[in-house]
Amino acid sequence: MPILKLAGEEFFYSLDGPVEAPVLVLSNSLGTTMAMWDGQAEVLRQHYRVLRYDTRGHGRSLASPASCTLQTLGQDVLHLLDALNIEKFHFCGISMGGLTGLWLALNAGHRLEKLVVADSAARIGAADGWRARAQLVQGSGMDAVADGAAGRWFTPAFIERAPDQMRQYVTALRACSPTAYAACCLALADADLRSELAAIKAPTLLIAGLHDPVTSTADARFMQDAIKGVQYAELDASHLSNIEASADFNKLLLQFLA
Repeated sequence: MPILKLAGEEFFYSLDGPVEAPVLVLSNSLGTTMAMWDGQAEVLRQHYRVLRYDTRGHGRSLASPASCTLQTLGQDVLHLLDALNIEKFHFCGISMGGLTGLWLALNAGHRLEKLVVADSAARIGAADGWRARAQLVQGSGMDAVADGAAGRWFTPAFIERAPDQMRQYVTALRACSPTAYAACCLALADADLRSELAAIKAPTLLIAGLHDPVTSTADARFMQDAIKGVQYAELDASHLSNIEASADFNKLLLQFLA
Protein backbone atom coordinates (compact mmCIF):
# COMPACT_ATOMS: atom_id res chain seq x y z
CA MET A 1 0.00 0.00 0.00
CA PRO A 2 1.54 3.32 -1.07
CA ILE A 3 2.16 6.64 0.62
CA LEU A 4 1.41 9.92 -1.13
CA LYS A 5 3.32 13.08 -0.24
CA LEU A 6 0.99 16.06 -0.50
CA ALA A 7 2.37 19.52 0.33
CA GLY A 8 4.92 17.99 2.67
CA GLU A 9 2.41 15.68 4.36
CA GLU A 10 2.36 11.88 4.02
CA PHE A 11 -0.88 9.97 3.52
CA PHE A 12 -1.07 6.20 3.62
CA TYR A 13 -3.78 4.81 1.34
CA SER A 14 -4.94 1.81 -0.66
CA LEU A 15 -6.79 1.79 -3.98
CA ASP A 16 -8.25 -1.58 -5.00
CA GLY A 17 -10.82 -2.85 -7.46
CA PRO A 18 -11.54 -2.67 -11.21
CA VAL A 19 -9.78 0.31 -12.77
CA GLU A 20 -12.88 1.44 -14.67
CA ALA A 21 -15.28 0.98 -11.75
CA PRO A 22 -16.80 3.93 -9.84
CA VAL A 23 -14.60 5.15 -6.99
CA LEU A 24 -15.80 4.70 -3.41
CA VAL A 25 -13.88 6.50 -0.65
CA LEU A 26 -14.00 5.02 2.86
CA SER A 27 -13.11 7.34 5.76
CA ASN A 28 -12.28 6.05 9.23
CA SER A 29 -13.39 7.22 12.66
CA LEU A 30 -11.33 9.00 15.30
CA GLY A 31 -8.61 6.79 16.75
CA THR A 32 -8.83 4.07 14.09
CA THR A 33 -7.10 3.30 10.79
CA MET A 34 -8.20 2.20 7.35
CA ALA A 35 -8.12 -1.37 8.71
CA MET A 36 -11.54 -0.73 10.23
CA TRP A 37 -12.92 -1.10 6.68
CA ASP A 38 -11.41 -4.54 5.98
CA GLY A 39 -14.84 -6.17 6.20
CA GLN A 40 -16.22 -3.77 3.59
CA ALA A 41 -13.26 -3.55 1.22
CA GLU A 42 -13.20 -7.29 0.59
CA VAL A 43 -16.79 -7.18 -0.68
CA LEU A 44 -16.95 -3.73 -2.26
CA ARG A 45 -13.80 -3.97 -4.37
CA GLN A 46 -15.56 -6.56 -6.52
CA HIS A 47 -17.84 -3.77 -7.75
CA TYR A 48 -16.04 -0.49 -6.97
CA ARG A 49 -12.61 1.09 -7.04
CA VAL A 50 -12.23 1.32 -3.25
CA LEU A 51 -10.04 4.10 -1.88
CA ARG A 52 -9.14 3.89 1.80
CA TYR A 53 -6.75 6.15 3.68
CA ASP A 54 -5.47 6.74 7.19
CA THR A 55 -6.74 10.07 8.50
CA ARG A 56 -3.95 12.56 9.12
CA GLY A 57 -1.84 11.57 12.11
CA HIS A 58 -3.52 8.15 12.31
CA GLY A 59 -1.97 4.82 11.38
CA ARG A 60 0.78 5.35 8.82
CA SER A 61 -0.31 8.84 7.73
CA LEU A 62 2.26 11.26 9.07
CA ALA A 63 0.47 14.49 8.20
CA SER A 64 0.94 17.26 10.73
CA PRO A 65 -1.99 17.65 13.12
CA ALA A 66 -1.28 21.35 13.65
CA SER A 67 -4.36 23.60 13.33
CA CYS A 68 -6.57 20.69 12.25
CA THR A 69 -10.19 21.58 11.46
CA LEU A 70 -13.09 19.82 9.78
CA GLN A 71 -12.16 21.77 6.64
CA THR A 72 -8.62 20.36 6.89
CA LEU A 73 -9.98 16.81 7.04
CA GLY A 74 -12.24 17.44 4.06
CA GLN A 75 -9.50 19.05 2.01
CA ASP A 76 -7.21 16.11 2.75
CA VAL A 77 -9.70 13.91 0.89
CA LEU A 78 -9.86 16.29 -2.06
CA HIS A 79 -6.07 16.58 -2.25
CA LEU A 80 -5.76 12.80 -2.22
CA LEU A 81 -8.36 12.46 -4.98
CA ASP A 82 -6.69 15.15 -7.07
CA ALA A 83 -3.30 13.47 -6.72
CA LEU A 84 -4.85 10.22 -7.96
CA ASN A 85 -6.66 11.98 -10.83
CA ILE A 86 -10.09 11.07 -9.49
CA GLU A 87 -12.83 13.61 -10.23
CA LYS A 88 -16.11 11.93 -9.26
CA PHE A 89 -16.55 9.66 -6.25
CA HIS A 90 -18.91 8.03 -3.79
CA PHE A 91 -18.08 8.57 -0.11
CA CYS A 92 -18.77 6.53 3.01
CA GLY A 93 -17.54 7.74 6.38
CA ILE A 94 -18.13 6.64 9.94
CA SER A 95 -18.26 8.98 12.96
CA MET A 96 -15.58 11.63 12.26
CA GLY A 97 -15.38 10.25 8.73
CA GLY A 98 -19.14 10.73 8.35
CA LEU A 99 -18.84 14.35 9.43
CA THR A 100 -16.06 14.74 6.87
CA GLY A 101 -18.48 13.40 4.28
CA LEU A 102 -21.08 16.02 5.20
CA TRP A 103 -18.43 18.72 4.73
CA LEU A 104 -17.58 17.32 1.30
CA ALA A 105 -21.26 17.27 0.31
CA LEU A 106 -21.50 20.95 1.23
CA ASN A 107 -18.19 22.10 -0.24
CA ALA A 108 -17.48 19.72 -3.13
CA GLY A 109 -20.97 18.56 -4.00
CA HIS A 110 -20.31 18.79 -7.74
CA ARG A 111 -17.83 15.92 -7.39
CA LEU A 112 -19.78 13.74 -4.99
CA GLU A 113 -22.03 11.08 -6.51
CA LYS A 114 -23.54 9.44 -3.41
CA LEU A 115 -22.91 9.91 0.31
CA VAL A 116 -23.15 7.42 3.18
CA VAL A 117 -22.92 8.84 6.71
CA ALA A 118 -22.69 6.13 9.37
CA ASP A 119 -22.80 6.45 13.16
CA SER A 120 -22.25 10.17 12.95
CA ALA A 121 -23.91 13.54 13.44
CA ALA A 122 -23.84 17.07 12.10
CA ARG A 123 -22.40 17.95 15.49
CA ILE A 124 -20.75 15.13 17.42
CA GLY A 125 -20.87 15.58 21.18
CA ALA A 126 -20.18 18.80 23.07
CA ALA A 127 -17.30 21.20 22.50
CA ASP A 128 -16.26 21.19 26.16
CA GLY A 129 -16.11 17.40 26.17
CA TRP A 130 -13.82 17.28 23.13
CA ARG A 131 -11.53 19.94 24.57
CA ALA A 132 -11.33 18.04 27.85
CA ARG A 133 -10.49 14.83 25.99
CA ALA A 134 -7.79 16.58 23.99
CA GLN A 135 -6.25 17.88 27.21
CA LEU A 136 -6.51 14.42 28.78
CA VAL A 137 -4.57 12.58 26.07
CA GLN A 138 -1.99 15.34 25.80
CA GLY A 139 -1.32 15.02 29.52
CA SER A 140 -1.84 11.31 30.16
CA GLY A 141 -1.44 9.57 26.79
CA MET A 142 -3.77 7.31 24.83
CA ASP A 143 -4.43 4.80 27.61
CA ALA A 144 -6.67 7.44 29.19
CA VAL A 145 -9.23 7.00 26.37
CA ALA A 146 -8.36 3.49 25.16
CA ASP A 147 -9.30 1.85 28.45
CA GLY A 148 -12.98 2.69 27.94
CA ALA A 149 -13.11 2.53 24.15
CA ALA A 150 -14.61 -0.94 23.82
CA GLY A 151 -17.71 0.10 25.72
CA ARG A 152 -18.19 3.13 23.49
CA TRP A 153 -17.56 1.30 20.22
CA PHE A 154 -19.25 -2.08 20.70
CA THR A 155 -22.16 -3.70 22.53
CA PRO A 156 -21.42 -6.12 25.39
CA ALA A 157 -22.71 -8.94 23.20
CA PHE A 158 -20.16 -8.20 20.48
CA ILE A 159 -17.31 -7.85 23.00
CA GLU A 160 -18.19 -11.31 24.34
CA ARG A 161 -18.64 -12.76 20.85
CA ALA A 162 -15.50 -11.30 19.24
CA PRO A 163 -12.96 -10.39 21.95
CA ASP A 164 -9.94 -10.69 19.65
CA GLN A 165 -11.49 -8.38 17.07
CA MET A 166 -12.41 -5.88 19.77
CA ARG A 167 -8.84 -5.90 21.14
CA GLN A 168 -7.46 -5.31 17.64
CA TYR A 169 -9.14 -1.92 17.43
CA VAL A 170 -8.42 -0.92 21.02
CA THR A 171 -4.74 -1.77 20.46
CA ALA A 172 -4.71 0.46 17.37
CA LEU A 173 -6.22 3.27 19.44
CA ARG A 174 -3.47 2.93 22.05
CA ALA A 175 -0.90 3.28 19.27
CA CYS A 176 -2.46 6.48 17.92
CA SER A 177 -0.43 9.68 18.28
CA PRO A 178 -1.77 11.65 21.28
CA THR A 179 -0.94 14.88 19.46
CA ALA A 180 -2.86 13.86 16.33
CA TYR A 181 -5.76 12.48 18.33
CA ALA A 182 -5.99 15.68 20.38
CA ALA A 183 -5.90 17.81 17.22
CA CYS A 184 -8.84 15.88 15.77
CA CYS A 185 -10.70 16.24 19.08
CA LEU A 186 -10.28 20.02 18.79
CA ALA A 187 -11.51 19.87 15.19
CA LEU A 188 -14.63 18.05 16.38
CA ALA A 189 -15.10 20.60 19.16
CA ASP A 190 -15.55 23.33 16.56
CA ALA A 191 -17.38 21.32 13.89
CA ASP A 192 -21.09 22.07 13.62
CA LEU A 193 -22.95 21.64 10.32
CA ARG A 194 -26.49 21.46 11.71
CA SER A 195 -27.62 24.71 10.13
CA GLU A 196 -26.20 23.76 6.69
CA LEU A 197 -27.64 20.28 6.17
CA ALA A 198 -30.54 21.42 3.99
CA ALA A 199 -28.05 22.50 1.31
CA ILE A 200 -26.86 18.92 0.71
CA LYS A 201 -27.96 17.75 -2.74
CA ALA A 202 -26.14 14.42 -3.11
CA PRO A 203 -28.22 11.26 -2.63
CA THR A 204 -27.56 10.36 1.00
CA LEU A 205 -27.88 7.27 3.17
CA LEU A 206 -27.77 7.60 6.96
CA ILE A 207 -26.90 4.54 9.04
CA ALA A 208 -27.37 4.58 12.82
CA GLY A 209 -26.48 2.04 15.48
CA LEU A 210 -29.43 1.32 17.76
CA HIS A 211 -27.13 1.09 20.80
CA ASP A 212 -24.70 3.88 19.92
CA PRO A 213 -23.85 6.03 22.99
CA VAL A 214 -21.71 8.46 20.96
CA THR A 215 -23.93 9.47 18.05
CA SER A 216 -27.47 8.44 18.83
CA THR A 217 -30.41 7.60 16.61
CA ALA A 218 -31.75 11.04 17.60
CA ASP A 219 -28.66 12.59 15.94
CA ALA A 220 -29.36 10.58 12.81
CA ARG A 221 -33.05 11.49 12.82
CA PHE A 222 -32.10 15.17 13.03
CA MET A 223 -30.08 14.77 9.83
CA GLN A 224 -32.89 12.79 8.25
CA ASP A 225 -35.31 15.65 8.86
CA ALA A 226 -32.89 18.23 7.43
CA ILE A 227 -31.57 16.52 4.27
CA LYS A 228 -34.09 16.25 1.46
CA GLY A 229 -34.77 12.78 0.11
CA VAL A 230 -32.37 11.04 2.47
CA GLN A 231 -32.55 7.30 3.12
CA TYR A 232 -32.30 6.06 6.69
CA ALA A 233 -31.44 2.70 8.25
CA GLU A 234 -30.74 1.39 11.74
CA LEU A 235 -28.52 -1.55 12.65
CA ASP A 236 -28.39 -3.69 15.77
CA ALA A 237 -24.98 -2.36 16.80
CA SER A 238 -23.14 0.30 18.75
CA HIS A 239 -20.85 3.05 17.43
CA LEU A 240 -18.77 1.06 14.92
CA SER A 241 -21.67 -0.62 13.15
CA ASN A 242 -19.62 -1.47 10.06
CA ILE A 243 -17.58 -3.84 12.24
CA GLU A 244 -20.24 -5.15 14.61
CA ALA A 245 -22.92 -5.65 11.94
CA SER A 246 -20.62 -6.02 8.94
CA ALA A 247 -22.86 -8.18 6.73
CA ASP A 248 -25.91 -5.95 7.17
CA PHE A 249 -23.79 -2.82 6.70
CA ASN A 250 -22.39 -4.19 3.44
CA LYS A 251 -25.88 -5.06 2.19
CA LEU A 252 -27.06 -1.50 2.84
CA LEU A 253 -24.06 -0.05 0.98
CA LEU A 254 -24.43 -2.28 -2.06
CA GLN A 255 -28.16 -1.59 -2.33
CA PHE A 256 -27.73 2.17 -1.98
CA LEU A 257 -24.74 2.58 -4.29
CA ALA A 258 -26.13 0.38 -7.07
